[in-house]
Amino acid sequence: MVVVGIVAVCLVLAVLAFFVPRLSRHPERGTQRTLGAGSRAGGKAPGVLGRVLSKPFRSSSKAVGRSGSAGRRARGRMPF
Repeated sequence: MVVVGIVAVCLVLAVLAFFVPRLSRHPERGTQRTLGAGSRAGGKAPGVLGRVLSKPFRSSSKAVGRSGSAGRRARGRMPF
C-alpha cells in the first residue's frame, strides 16, 4: 500500500513539474522532508536494523526528487 502511495506521489509531482515547474518545488520539498523524518526515525534503531528500516524512506525520497526533476527537464526540452 505504501509503494502505491509513493508511486502516486511521484506521478503527481512529475505532472505538476511538467505543467507548473516553479510551483512543483514546494510540494517536492515537503514530501522529501516528510520522508527524511521517517528515515531519521528508522535510523535510530540499533545496528543493521536501523539501516534496514531507514532504507525505504531514503530510496523513496530519491524517487520523489528524480520524478520532479524529470518533469522539469522534460518541460525544458519542449520545442515550443
